[in-house]
Amino acid sequence: MYIPHSWDDTEVILKELGIFSLEELFSHIHPSLLSSSSIGKPMSEEELRRFFKGIARKNTKLISFAGFGAYDRIIPSAIWQLLSRGEFLTAYTPYQAEASQGTLQAIFEYQTLICELTGMDVANASMYDGASALAQAVLMAKSIKDTGKKVLLSEGINPMYREVVKTYLKGYQDEITLLPLNEEGTTDINVLESAIKEGDAYTVVVQQPNFLGFIEPIKDVGDITKKYGVPFVVVADPIALSILRPPGECGADIVVGEGQQMGVPLNFGGPYAGFFATKTQYVRKMPGRLVGLGEDMEGNRAFTLVLQTREQHIRREKATSNICTNQNLIAIANLMYMVFLGREGIRQVAKQSLSKAIYLKEHLLSLGFEEIYTGKHLWEFPLRINNALKLHKELLKEGFLFGVPLERFGYKDTILLALTEKRSREEMDRLISTIKRITSAP
Repeated sequence: MYIPHSWDDTEVILKELGIFSLEELFSHIHPSLLSSSSIGKPMSEEELRRFFKGIARKNTKLISFAGFGAYDRIIPSAIWQLLSRGEFLTAYTPYQAEASQGTLQAIFEYQTLICELTGMDVANASMYDGASALAQAVLMAKSIKDTGKKVLLSEGINPMYREVVKTYLKGYQDEITLLPLNEEGTTDINVLESAIKEGDAYTVVVQQPNFLGFIEPIKDVGDITKKYGVPFVVVADPIALSILRPPGECGADIVVGEGQQMGVPLNFGGPYAGFFATKTQYVRKMPGRLVGLGEDMEGNRAFTLVLQTREQHIRREKATSNICTNQNLIAIANLMYMVFLGREGIRQVAKQSLSKAIYLKEHLLSLGFEEIYTGKHLWEFPLRINNALKLHKELLKEGFLFGVPLERFGYKDTILLALTEKRSREEMDRLISTIKRITSAP
């Protein structure tokens, strides 16, 4: 039941906040986002449903050529049909774990496939999202190294992920050193090795492919980190891992990433699920929870939570993190996606995305767009064009979400574009002809 505050309660809260009206409480919201209309007279349930459906019909559906960590991919219909079943939809954290054998088995299978995808030994039951998974990985690397106050982060890591890491480390007062990109748009290996030689680094973090879409030389990075005994963290794209060498074969100690691409729709930033995998030797330093397979007293196989090193289960000073659960429903969506598509199916998703990216990029280059780096990329890539922000706004009016403008990240007149298997030839050709029309207009 929802019981709203009485006006007397509201006045007490407003007075405590030092403001005098509800309008003042929401004054930080831009006026353009506020509606001047009201629902009006009281309505029945059916009238209210029709009213809001009418408002929803005004929404514009954009054709997305944007990525930056969240991608518009095809989702097999069976996934959310199955997830809507009560066994999955109502399944939260298995507090009485052994009574939830179905849920535990699903998590166990999820962990197994994440290990297969990343080339690592062990994976947990999932994290809140890719950004917090990275932050937790940095803290885990700190506990592995046990010395040092410096984190070496590649500038190729998603800027929003870097901000989350910065927030997590604020209490530790550790130093974050950004490793610059070279002319190929990938982490400068020479600068990286020099930074490690200076000492005091407890981890190196690289994204594969990086947020600009370029393929990082993670084998070279892995060799350097192993040489100097510094834990190596890789932020990996799960679809890209179907066609790239797994980080586990390149010297990674921890591999994390965002699972949204695997069967989860775009939804204003979430809920998503981060994946987290590591080597067996570090399993007791891993955050979150881990499902294992054993036997019951009668010799039948039995799934159980074998590790749950969190504050709710053990003494706070011994907890590996403050994560209180896993993203169970989203993780199972990831599992279903991997099972339904299989190894070859995911590889085909990657190949289609790449071929469509090449097709669109070649046409855009012929229209005057320019590449800003020389490296090899997959389905995401940055291009420069004069008045990029203006073009982006014009294309929004035409029904296209034309990538992500990178102005606020230091790339003037640059758009970061992403292609997925979902984009059709007709959509790409229509975008190209629309750009021609807009850029040729007087």
